[in-house]
Amino acid sequence: MKKDITNRHDVEVLVNRFYDYARNDEVIGYIFTNVAKVNWEKHLPVMYDFWEGVLFYTGTYNGNPMLLHKQLNDKTPLTATHFQRWLQLFTGTVEELFEGEKAELARQRAMSISTMMQVKILQPDNK
Repeated sequence: MKKDITNRHDVEVLVNRFYDYARNDEVIGYIFTNVAKVNWEKHLPVMYDFWEGVLFYTGTYNGNPMLLHKQLNDKTPLTATHFQRWLQLFTGTVEELFEGEKAELARQRAMSISTMMQVKILQPDNK
C-alpha cells in the first residue's frame, strides 16, 4: 500500500521522479533541456518550495510561474499538447508513488495549474 504525501521529503521524492520523466520525455523533454536549459541544482529546490507551498501552505515559494512560462512561450510556442503531457506525467507520477488526501490535492492542483497556464498563455486575450 502506498502512503500519502506527508512532508517535504515526500514532495522532493515526487518532484525528482516527475522531472526524471519530464526531462526524458519525447513530447516535453526538449523544453527543459534545449529551450529552458534548466539548471537542475537551482530549479529543483524552487520546485520543492512551490509544491510544498501548494500542498502544505508553507509560504516558502517566491516566484511568478506564469511570467516564467510566458517567457518560455516566447522562446518556443507552448501548445495544449505540451500542457496535457505535463499534466499526464505529473499526475501519473503522483499515482505511481502516493495515495491519500494530499496526493489527490496534488493531482487537483496540477490540473488547475495546467488549465490556468493554458488559458493565460494559449489564449492571452482572456486576461
